Amino acid sequence: MTVRGIRGATTVEQDHTDKVLEATRMMVIEMAEANGVVPGDIVSVIISTTQDIKSAFPAKAVRTLDGWKYVPVMCTHEMNVIGSMPFCIRALMHVNSEIVQKDIKHVYHNEAVKLRPDLLN
Repeated sequence: MTVRGIRGATTVEQDHTDKVLEATRMMVIEMAEANGVVPGDIVSVIISTTQDIKSAFPAKAVRTLDGWKYVPVMCTHEMNVIGSMPFCIRALMHVNSEIVQKDIKHVYHNEAVKLRPDLLN
């Protein structure tokens, strides 16, 4: 078993607390389910947002999931690059897994599918 990284990204149409939390919740649940990960397998989750998201800490959505209370989660802002995708939430989930790196399923929702079309199944 080794530590693998699972990437995820999504967007919201506007910076609203409920929208940010729901989009984050959906993304991390799919990241875990698509890779057969249970909360006890998760080493940590880093969540970043573009600087136009200020209404909520996306980590709150993760900590409130059943069984995820003790998963270490940290939030940060992305670099403010000119022309970057607005209202974007990204996640990097570190997990203990026996899945080989090339078989990890990364999750991209909404406008974020444009970020890594090469990783979509």
